[in-house]
Amino acid sequence: MDLNTNKTILIAPLNWGLGHATRCIPIIKALQDNNYIPIIASDGIALELLRKEFPYLKTLELPSYEIEYSKNGKNFKWKLLQNCPKMIEAIWAEKKLVKKWVKKYSIDGVLSDNRLGVFSKKVPSVFMTHQLNVMTGNTTWITSMLHQHIIKKYAECWIPDLEGTPNLTGKLGHIKKADFVTRYIGPLSRLHKRETQKKYDLMVILSGPEPQRGMLEDKLKTEVLKYDGNVVFIKGIIEKDQIKEQIDHVTYYNFMNTRQLEQTFNESDTVLCRSGYTTIMDLAKLDKKAFFIPTPGQYEQEYLAKKLKKEGLVPYAEQNDFKIENLEEIKLYKGLPQLDTALDWKALFQVFE
Repeated sequence: MDLNTNKTILIAPLNWGLGHATRCIPIIKALQDNNYIPIIASDGIALELLRKEFPYLKTLELPSYEIEYSKNGKNFKWKLLQNCPKMIEAIWAEKKLVKKWVKKYSIDGVLSDNRLGVFSKKVPSVFMTHQLNVMTGNTTWITSMLHQHIIKKYAECWIPDLEGTPNLTGKLGHIKKADFVTRYIGPLSRLHKRETQKKYDLMVILSGPEPQRGMLEDKLKTEVLKYDGNVVFIKGIIEKDQIKEQIDHVTYYNFMNTRQLEQTFNESDTVLCRSGYTTIMDLAKLDKKAFFIPTPGQYEQEYLAKKLKKEGLVPYAEQNDFKIENLEEIKLYKGLPQLDTALDWKALFQVFE
């Protein structure tokens, strides 16, 4: 007898760019495959994206953390500090909402992807993160300590990476001794590698909060005009309708759904993108060579870009310094390794039983 009699699981990704939402897609599908009923909760573009992917699932709106980036990368930390009161307010509000929803929708389990107030004492709650250490420069020790303190209250912490080496997160997702239950579930990606004919020499894919996403878009629109080859340029703006535009050798899209994105990745020779962790997991799954432009001032993306360059896998440049000629460096790097791990979803979801 299967223990699960269609249990309802609340799954709530953080709205910080699109990465947290997209890496929850394979989990939502696996929950359905294992006879659970997922309810999705988020806000902003993360919620919009998941509504497009799962139009038939129940979705709930959480309060926004109102995460904004500064125009100047150097002020990134201070901008986040200024946002702190709003963020704390949102965390308290989501705590109250989750308490209410657990009762109202008979929720049997909670999975939070980096949403600090999505937790219930009444049902098993799981926290998912690739950041056991939260990099903030000279304040990393305190932000990491606070983050680990929050994780401690959850039944389990899922880390979408490998426990040993090689791994993708390095110091971010590995600590010497955790005083909470950690489960390394392997890299997560909604995409699959397929053999297709090459259509594009370069795929540009943008993501992340404003204003930095828009600033990079403006810069790269100028740079790609100097590129010799076919370019597909996905802006990462989630809107009601998809808009396609052709300018010379560049095809622009505002966004793509999973199926289109998978096809386009497979049809592209190389990728130019941010060094966000979800993108890194996608590139590893697809065995793609890439070039990174980390978000200015975002310590985590800068750390990952430096780590992967040092390992001879992917080159990077800072946003202000990037020139289209930099892409020539890709040839000198190995590209990300395919770290395929078969995940036993049934065993993983035992926490909700």
